[in-house]
Amino acid sequence: MSRLATAGDNVIDVYPALRRVFPGGNTVNVAVAARRSGAQAAYLGAVGAGPDGEVVRAALAAERVETARMRVLDGPNAYSTVELIDGDRVFGPHDLGVSVFRLDRADLEYLRQFWCVHTGDCSSTEDQLADLAAVARVSFDFSDRPPDYCEPLLRHVWFACFSGSHLTADEAVGLAHRAAAAGPELVLVTEGPRGALLRTADGAICRAPASAAAPVDTLGAGDAVIGGVLARLMLGDGAQAALRAGQQLAAASCAHYGAFGYGENLDDRWAAATA
Repeated sequence: MSRLATAGDNVIDVYPALRRVFPGGNTVNVAVAARRSGAQAAYLGAVGAGPDGEVVRAALAAERVETARMRVLDGPNAYSTVELIDGDRVFGPHDLGVSVFRLDRADLEYLRQFWCVHTGDCSSTEDQLADLAAVARVSFDFSDRPPDYCEPLLRHVWFACFSGSHLTADEAVGLAHRAAAAGPELVLVTEGPRGALLRTADGAICRAPASAAAPVDTLGAGDAVIGGVLARLMLGDGAQAALRAGQQLAAASCAHYGAFGYGENLDDRWAAATA
């Protein structure tokens, strides 16, 4: 099996100051990043049936991400407002729309064919991680969640991802070792301007620096690292090479607005988000 799937959140990222909107969401971003890294990728989630959901659907189609199990539901797509401060994203008002769903038996059988399934803390899949782990390797983005959130879930996870930009370099290493002790074979910690580290199954720590260029927009950079690393590991790269590839993808993501492009002009569909 040489395909990667993601299951969970999608969102319309609304940038009021730019009067633009972009498709996004952790699992959508990871699927696109994996696809851009040379892997076959699929996205399983729930999008709105209207023109807002079409922004997400069209972007996934353009990136050739498989969407055979994607639900298209009546109702509004999820959205989140984004403000940029010195290139770093700050989230504002948001709404989940129709994005929350449960994996059914057919979904799980579909996911059984994939090398790995990625989900995360924004996807409302926590109570189904054991079911996911029964059919595939699980990658999970814990972001910067506290230990009491992470500890019950880590035993189901093969590839654990954390945001550690608020940590010192030594603290990031400590986090990777503690997480690995709870079950995951691999632990990724993104470190913002320092880059990222990957703890391998034998306890070694690989590091890759971030780009020195000033970011235009950091939204989706961590997701790009995750998708890039997973794709390159699946395609046979070693840990260090996969981590470098993920960081290169993150640098490209930071060079434009939105997680992976496909911006559209803001219109009345998102008037409530900007009021």
